[in-house]
Amino acid sequence: MTDSVRWRLSLMMFLEYVCWGSWLPLLALYLTGFLHFTGSQVGYIFFTQAIASVTAIFISGQIADRYFSPERFLALSHVIAGLAMFALAFQKTFWPFFVVMLVYTLLYLPTLSLTNSICFAHLKDAQADFGKVRLWGTIGWIAASWPFVFILKDKVGAALEGPLTSIFWISGIASLVLAGLCMSLPATTPVRNVEQKFAPFEVIKYLANPTIFVLFVVTLVDSLVHQCYFQWTSPFLSTIGVPANWIMPAMSIGQIAEILTMAILGYFLKRLGWRKTMSIGILGQVVRFFVYSIGHPVWLVVASNIVHGFAYAFFFAAVYIFVDEHFPKDARASAQGLFNFLVLGVGQGAGSIMWGAIGDRFTHGGVVDFSKLFMVPTALGLVAALVLFVGFHPAEPAPAEVKAA
Repeated sequence: MTDSVRWRLSLMMFLEYVCWGSWLPLLALYLTGFLHFTGSQVGYIFFTQAIASVTAIFISGQIADRYFSPERFLALSHVIAGLAMFALAFQKTFWPFFVVMLVYTLLYLPTLSLTNSICFAHLKDAQADFGKVRLWGTIGWIAASWPFVFILKDKVGAALEGPLTSIFWISGIASLVLAGLCMSLPATTPVRNVEQKFAPFEVIKYLANPTIFVLFVVTLVDSLVHQCYFQWTSPFLSTIGVPANWIMPAMSIGQIAEILTMAILGYFLKRLGWRKTMSIGILGQVVRFFVYSIGHPVWLVVASNIVHGFAYAFFFAAVYIFVDEHFPKDARASAQGLFNFLVLGVGQGAGSIMWGAIGDRFTHGGVVDFSKLFMVPTALGLVAALVLFVGFHPAEPAPAEVKAA
């Protein structure tokens, strides 16, 4: 792989996560604070990603694995997704917003697994190299956050609504730029001459393997925990006194730490193995939500987001690498889609409804008891870490096979 290809893949990841990171952290604040959607309506808006994840595995994964060049599918998806994101800036009532968001997620969600698949197709050593390319996605997420320090500066109350719509404009522009970049990506040829014509079926049968099944279940539970972070962190930080223009940068501290953990992920995978590395990732979630449940001092709450780097890179990124190494070449995009289905589909969809209901359960007089709310993901994370450590036993490389990252 040439340096030119590496940088194009890195830029692809950068723009992919600018598209997502520019709107996701502040969406709940926008929907509740300015569109005045109910908790259930907010949950349904987030649930569109769960619907889209089904499409990602059974339609786009099949197309990318069998019939259509992934980079072309990526370009087409981002053109339409970018236009949909522009349209969201003008939606002020629930059903139009829901429908346009559904269109967006149906096009955007499949691209998360496709960008992974494109990288794996052109990286010689996925364990050593994927984290170094994927960290540019993290940098993109951070880059999308910091402009809001200035966009939202000195804006309070109703004055925030107009500037907040910029979350959609930034995302839409990034999507169109990425669509153009896709035309310069290296060609990734789909595999057509295979015995199993429907790629998702090839993937699902692997769940009969106990190790794969345990990882499947733990990924689902950790995804539920992860959704709590996106659904409740921005309202929580607002209630403890973090100014609106600093909420996204405060949350991006985790992504800054993620840059380092992505860079060293290959090193830890080769020396600690899959099980220990992934367990550390899940325990990062536990630490963060336990500190959230305490709720003070503010600096400690904000600083606790540092563990997000371990929570994401050491578990979710490690899962994607594991999938690439343990599934057949002709079904890897569908395998990535299957685990994206867990993370962004079942986990996020069920989590959206679950955390909305739990939030209502701990709301009294219009005030959310975040101390009790955040103990729930803390407990779930501990259970997930225990199940993984006890039940997940993949084949580890022999000492002679271990190479430096």
